[in-house]
Amino acid sequence: MGLTPLQIALREQAGGIRPAAVAEYRGAETAVRFSDPQREFEDLSNSGAVYDLGFRARISLKGSDRVRWLNGMVTNNIRDLAVGRGVYAFMLNPQGRILADMTVFNMGETLEVETDRIQVEKILATFDHYIIMDDVEVADISALWTSLGVAGPKSRAIVGAARIEVPELQPLQTHVAKCHCDCGCVECTVIRSDDAQGESYEVWLAPNDVYKTWNALIAAGATSVGSEAMEMQRIALGIPLFGVDIRERDLPQETEQMRALNFNKGCYVGQEIVERIRSRGSVHRKFSAFVIDGAPGVSAGDKISSAEKEVGEITSITVLRTHSGEQTVALGYIRREVGVPGREVLIGGHKATVAQPPLDSMVDRHAEDAVLN
Repeated sequence: MGLTPLQIALREQAGGIRPAAVAEYRGAETAVRFSDPQREFEDLSNSGAVYDLGFRARISLKGSDRVRWLNGMVTNNIRDLAVGRGVYAFMLNPQGRILADMTVFNMGETLEVETDRIQVEKILATFDHYIIMDDVEVADISALWTSLGVAGPKSRAIVGAARIEVPELQPLQTHVAKCHCDCGCVECTVIRSDDAQGESYEVWLAPNDVYKTWNALIAAGATSVGSEAMEMQRIALGIPLFGVDIRERDLPQETEQMRALNFNKGCYVGQEIVERIRSRGSVHRKFSAFVIDGAPGVSAGDKISSAEKEVGEITSITVLRTHSGEQTVALGYIRREVGVPGREVLIGGHKATVAQPPLDSMVDRHAEDAVLN
């Protein structure tokens, strides 16, 4: 654990914007909020915001066998991954259960795995277990890098206004850039995030450069936001979080994250189970979203019921302030035959409606709120 490089810098530097609270999030201590998290969520969704990604970790793979070997370890296609591009993937155990999730980038001389710090120990141990006679060198290079995120419809304009070079990029495409901000030139890598997150960018850079780049992005018009607003957006977009929504007992197809799977890449650990599920048609339950009017106090772990039968469970939950009042948005797993969008179910005794993520309408309502308020 421990503070992210940005949080260390914010504590050490006099003046500047400081978080109202700091707490553990995805394996590191980072900002919870800077102001009202509902307002931060509106900026994150509808204009442009910057946030600390120092809880992300980076693992480097070198050696002549790195591509062949990692292709046999994860669920997506590493073999045909072009230089400067990335893919989202799962790492499975032999029974097809999810051990970790990650994004893998082909950086030319290396493959680099991006994941949350909380997952690093397990990933490194699993990699070490499967490297036998392979020419693969694995290194945790997290201490050499940190990261900032910029999201929202104005995100690219903000990055450009901070004088960070950013051409038109495809999702999960990287660009080695320079920031020519007034506080000095900074070398960094800009990554356009997965489209599942809406339009957003990551800026990878050395820890010593994170504070001045953070300030440059704020000066360019970004609102600083914390983990509470990030969680609101994640849940509204229906993106599962490993360790919360994705657990080691879950199967890949249950998560509905088909972007993590490639069925033409050849063998990998757990592939037999994934292929068997595909050939037989489906799994019994699926990851879904749920909406409840108001804020009745539903919690993660509450059971979902229909026709007086238990049909699922809630894994993540948040309350959003909309034009029509507060609404509770939840993520969780439900029996496939029941989890039809628009169907009413009960969650902890409260009426809820099954919804298909992403919940774009929630973001649209916040756009109205931003104008009304």
